[in-house]
Amino acid sequence: MKRIVVALGGNAILTDDPSAQAQQQALMTTAGYLMDFIAQGDIQLVITHGNGPQVGNLLLQQLDGSTEKNPTMPLDTVGAMTQGEIGLWLANALNMNADQRNLPIDAMTMLTRTVVDEEDPAFKEPSKPIGPFYEQAELAEIRQKYPEWQLVEDAGRGFRRVVPSPKPVSIMETDAIKTLVNKGMTLIAAGGGGVPVVKTEDQIRGVEAVIDKDFSAAKLAELVEADELIILTAVEYVSLNYKQPNQKDLHQVSVAEMKQYLEEDQFAGGSMKPKVEAAVSFVESTKRKAVITSLNNVSQYLTNGDGTVITPN
Repeated sequence: MKRIVVALGGNAILTDDPSAQAQQQALMTTAGYLMDFIAQGDIQLVITHGNGPQVGNLLLQQLDGSTEKNPTMPLDTVGAMTQGEIGLWLANALNMNADQRNLPIDAMTMLTRTVVDEEDPAFKEPSKPIGPFYEQAELAEIRQKYPEWQLVEDAGRGFRRVVPSPKPVSIMETDAIKTLVNKGMTLIAAGGGGVPVVKTEDQIRGVEAVIDKDFSAAKLAELVEADELIILTAVEYVSLNYKQPNQKDLHQVSVAEMKQYLEEDQFAGGSMKPKVEAAVSFVESTKRKAVITSLNNVSQYLTNGDGTVITPN
């Protein structure tokens, strides 16, 4: 049985309609694509997902409706709320799709805490986009309303709030994850990168940050000894010179070539760059391949290996 860790991007969950009903419908479609893996008959999936838009939207709801007796919750707690929210919807969608196709799976969501280093330099340089996109014309009003926010342009798609994004050190639920995966569960874990916590000798405390789900996916894939890490995003291929006249899509790439492209700063920070870095980390540590492609391209990948495939040197 081949074990694959799949990391779902935001487009797998959220479309133009942010309502709960629309997100659940999007996840039903996503679960249909994931069932194509299960239908192969010899693949076990471990699934993780992003939650940036959901965290940002929930924070906005809390800020707009908070009172002294009904205060906003800290970012780590909001991250846990959205991890449970998306995990609930995704587990339901997996089970319903499996029933429709008569595929036997046991799907389960685990709330996961990811240990980070409180000295991680990311705390001094917020870089992880969360929440909705804003137009240039909206920036002045947003900055006046939330002066503590840092806003950056996100890959030409508009402006978003950014928060610290420390690298994962370990996952606290490692033993439980291994036990469940080894029993054959289709496990949803480390959603949103996991709830970021700092662990000392006598304390575990959440921190105001969001962990990039791609780095947690790589860590999760190492822990469960996955045969492949597949990062699903909005595009079919990682590209050099993205959106330029000389754009070049990457298909089969060695980890050494990808590291060279990273040094050339070919990929947008907060967008494709962390996906490539996470894939490189997994390939280097396990000597197994990682894949970056789109959700819509899953069937082509399963049929002929189409996508950006990063292999050991």
